[in-house]
Amino acid sequence: MKSKNAGSRRSFIKKTAVFSAGISIVPRHVLGGPGFIAPSNKLVVASIGVGGKGKSDISGFAESGKAEIGYLCDVDTRRAADSVARFPKAKYYKDFRELYDKESKNFDAVSVSTPDHTHAIAALPAMEMGKAVYVQKPLTHDIYEARKLTEAAEKYKVVTQMGNQGASSDGTRQLREWYNAGIIGKVHTVYCWTDRPVWPQGIPWPAQSAPVPPELDWDLWLGTAPRKEYINGLIPFNWRGWWDYGTGALGDMGCHLVEAPYRVLDLKYPKDVQCSVGSVYVDEFKRGYFPDSCPPSSHVTMTFPKTDKTDGDVVLHWMDGGIQPTRPEELEPNEIFGDGGNGVLFIGSEGKMMCSTYGENARLLPTSRTAQVNVPQTLERVPGGSRGHYAQWVEAAIAGYGKKELSAPFEISGPLTETLLIANLAIRGVDIRNEKKNDRGEPYFEYPARNIEMLWDDEKMRVTNIDAVNQFVKRDYRDPWKLGSGM
Repeated sequence: MKSKNAGSRRSFIKKTAVFSAGISIVPRHVLGGPGFIAPSNKLVVASIGVGGKGKSDISGFAESGKAEIGYLCDVDTRRAADSVARFPKAKYYKDFRELYDKESKNFDAVSVSTPDHTHAIAALPAMEMGKAVYVQKPLTHDIYEARKLTEAAEKYKVVTQMGNQGASSDGTRQLREWYNAGIIGKVHTVYCWTDRPVWPQGIPWPAQSAPVPPELDWDLWLGTAPRKEYINGLIPFNWRGWWDYGTGALGDMGCHLVEAPYRVLDLKYPKDVQCSVGSVYVDEFKRGYFPDSCPPSSHVTMTFPKTDKTDGDVVLHWMDGGIQPTRPEELEPNEIFGDGGNGVLFIGSEGKMMCSTYGENARLLPTSRTAQVNVPQTLERVPGGSRGHYAQWVEAAIAGYGKKELSAPFEISGPLTETLLIANLAIRGVDIRNEKKNDRGEPYFEYPARNIEMLWDDEKMRVTNIDAVNQFVKRDYRDPWKLGSGM
């Protein structure tokens, strides 16, 4: 990192060490008692990552009418330009550590909308300072990080929400009400599918580097990830397909699709995961092996233990890269399955139901049943549905910890994220199990690829039968990056 930031970094680490010892900055709502609104009548938000999805997140907070965007932070001034223009009074930083070091007394909450690999390192220090935190999905890049953020929410008693808008949708609640009323019996099988990735995957890291744009602090963008030269096309979107920064199709869409069955069936962690992946041909005899990149497609089968909502184990199929389950026979030929490219299908002992992305457009099958079945509303709706996800967090943060219900607090979104990252372990396990080397020592992907089965111990956070994938449960950070002060 640049030497001019070294002093701020040391000061920040020193301060957060004090916080973990028991002294913390008290949020302004606490100073005035339960339900107290800050003197400005607004929740002052510091937003980290303010281009792309961060830009729309900031808009969601501002539209609530109860949030003030006080600080903007982004490593790329090009991407941040629109947010800077919209909120000219907000002070701008490139390094969130400097923001925390200098301004921690001046804001109440933090929003993190950066690439996956920097979610946890930006969120945890804010939680240690007693700030409310909103973090984009997936909550973290690694399983260990997700577990630590979940524990921190309870430890520091802070208001948390993951950017999983579908958790606030009416459709998700409708599915829960139908299921709780016994309309489709007990679910034993679920299918979730997506047309992602819509970015490159299953490719080698480009050999040709490129000049770093002057507006971008490349070293800060890399953050915890290994040092590499800048390449064209990685930013602002295609980083999702590289394991160092993203979490593939599962990270991008899994939270939006698996949320519904996770909530309807009260699922927690899978006990068994099986996986097969698609790959690309190098020539007619062998397939390419590109371990830096997520595969172009995958089919992951997760078995969840019995819950209070099921009669036995539940098998959940995840399919990406355009793979889809067989259309249910109850669906008419011209009716859309899910929303076309994405969807969720529940198969119960007495019927089926499905929904689109974000849990929206909930339908019973055959779809004519949807209008015929009348189940009383038992779950409160979030005003504004998916868009109200932002206002819900803002209002909860103003009210204080434990005062208002949230759709995706870390106690729920943390285990959900872990589940998706466990599935990613299985995807990486396929690469490990099927890697071979030719006579020249060059790696390639064995054809045909073998399906693998992976056994997971959630208490120890370890795969018990394929030890090589445990290296991805908790990755090593590049110096000087650390995960908070007390973890």
